[in-house]
Amino acid sequence: MRYTLDEGAYAPERAHGTDAGADLRTPVGFSVPPYGAAVVDTGVHIELPAGTSGMIKSKSGLNVKQSIVTEGVIDEGYTGSIVCKLYNHSGERVYFDRGDKIAQLVVLPVLYVDFERVDELGETERGSNGFGSTGR
Repeated sequence: MRYTLDEGAYAPERAHGTDAGADLRTPVGFSVPPYGAAVVDTGVHIELPAGTSGMIKSKSGLNVKQSIVTEGVIDEGYTGSIVCKLYNHSGERVYFDRGDKIAQLVVLPVLYVDFERVDELGETERGSNGFGSTGR
């Protein structure tokens, strides 16, 4: 996949050849306040392949160990810098140094469907039963 970098930015890279996500690193030091958020511009610009989108996903270690989560969608035609908003769900400030991994980029195929309004939807086994309706 083609990409460019702003000065000081790090290239996306997979730790292992079969990893689904490519790590995104911060080009600057920053912190995320307790129960707050911080926005970080990675300085990475990508050119997604036709028929794909980029999903910004949390790093599992940051999520599990430090309660830091992030989420985002990059549309196929977007070539601006990837910006991540990190949320801290803990009561402790979390610090990041320049070069630390903050998120991962997962590239997935997309179906470009048309939306059609109808009077009713077809029958399914689940129907409109809500969250938790299938038990534990």
